[in-house]
Amino acid sequence: MSDTAAASAAPHPMTGAGAARAAVVAAALELFAEQGFDQTSVEQIAQAAGVSRSTFFRQFGGKDDVVFADHEVLLERLREFLAQPHRDPWAAVCEASLFVYGHFAADPELARRRYTVVRGVPALRDREIVTVFRYERLFDEYLRASLPGLDPLDAVGFSALVTAIHNHVLRRLIRGPKKVPVSVLKVALDDARRRFGVLPDGDADPAADQVVVAVFPRAMPTAELARRLRAQLDD
Repeated sequence: MSDTAAASAAPHPMTGAGAARAAVVAAALELFAEQGFDQTSVEQIAQAAGVSRSTFFRQFGGKDDVVFADHEVLLERLREFLAQPHRDPWAAVCEASLFVYGHFAADPELARRRYTVVRGVPALRDREIVTVFRYERLFDEYLRASLPGLDPLDAVGFSALVTAIHNHVLRRLIRGPKKVPVSVLKVALDDARRRFGVLPDGDADPAADQVVVAVFPRAMPTAELARRLRAQLDD
């Protein structure tokens, strides 16, 4: 997918009602960080956000839901995005990952506050694991539906790799004091497509066209062989 096509097809930022919900989320996370998750009441969140208690429950099911509210909205946006026609499904999955990263990178302090809250509450950590898997499953199901005949192992493998790369770069952003631009994630996702042989020639590094001949013992494990090849190619 070209940059122009990606920009026109990508999900749109949250506005209107979404922005109002985001204000409640920000207020809740600030209170959770200051007072603790268990010590903060719904009444306190509603008061800090300037909404009624009934409005809070209408927007969110409970305190834990407000922590993951962004993910619920993002997952729905990605379903809509992936439901559109895409010339390159592999690229579409990567574009979806870039969109999610861009959302959290737009306000890294809020992302760091959420991370701190989740890390301190076991029940929230468990829900985070489930939430991450929902992204992976969405990508997996999309690839299988978009590419009939695709080996299920390739679909789940690529989806897991994209999700893992995304989370690795996002953790770098959250744990470090410096910004990690979206270009870092894009380069890593391009490498993931290259590893799966689905990066278009136009996006490939010209050096990748060079022929490399290597000899290894037949008994060498595949993972070790791949590691050594990667090390040699990166030199």
